[in-house]
Amino acid sequence: MQEKQEETQQNCARGSCSKGFKTMCGGQALIEGIMMRGPKKESVVVRRPDGGLEIQERELRFIRDRYPVLGWPLIRGVVNFGGSMYSGVKALMYSAEFFPEDGEAEEEEPSKFEVWLESRLGSEKAASFFLTLAVILGVGMSIGLFFLLPTLLGTAVTLFTDSMLVRNVAESLLKIVIFVGYLVLCSRMKDIHRVFQYHGAEHKTIFCYEAGLPLTVENVRIQPRHHPRCGTSFLILVVIVSVFLYSVLPWSSTSLRVVFKLLLLPVVMGISYELL
Repeated sequence: MQEKQEETQQNCARGSCSKGFKTMCGGQALIEGIMMRGPKKESVVVRRPDGGLEIQERELRFIRDRYPVLGWPLIRGVVNFGGSMYSGVKALMYSAEFFPEDGEAEEEEPSKFEVWLESRLGSEKAASFFLTLAVILGVGMSIGLFFLLPTLLGTAVTLFTDSMLVRNVAESLLKIVIFVGYLVLCSRMKDIHRVFQYHGAEHKTIFCYEAGLPLTVENVRIQPRHHPRCGTSFLILVVIVSVFLYSVLPWSSTSLRVVFKLLLLPVVMGISYELL
């Protein structure tokens, strides 16, 4: 049965899949590479500085398979986001290993804390710890930049008016401006612009695959580069949904607004995922 499924997927990749075959695949741009994820496997390909390809493939194991409740609507959005963040950061760190910064030694001496942690947990668990820490810091910075900062800046409105409507509108506009400004500034960076190019190529490849066409450069090149299930689209939806959901918060206290925004964030993410 497994061999038959693999054969069907290979046939579809060559453009000979039947009309009844359907699968979902997604991906992420890396540093000079791409991660692709299907229903059962994940593959990472990075082009090394010498021009060769580094390929890594692994079987996927989802937590919702052990706990089906985590696959329910509204809940699955938060769970999938966390899983995607973890695997995405892991793949990104893997691709970065092939491109050390200028002047950086090829073999960097581990810190005393890293040595201590590895001696206590083992190399695999220590690596998992740092990866989890990176994801937590990334999510925390995103929440602080796109949700908490607009709330704190919105307090300036109270100097001119006590209207909660005006304050909610001001916070919403600040959130959108900060998000768009962040994307624009990132795109101006040379290295990130290169990653964005891989991002577009990944979208084109998925469109080609979903159209049942042979995966050739010619077929991929003519595909659109804006995919509706893109992770960036999800973030945009999170911002938009939060604008509407948070606009009904009646409290003028900044601390209360921060607390309730954090409590409602999983709801915002769940709704955004279902919309996407």
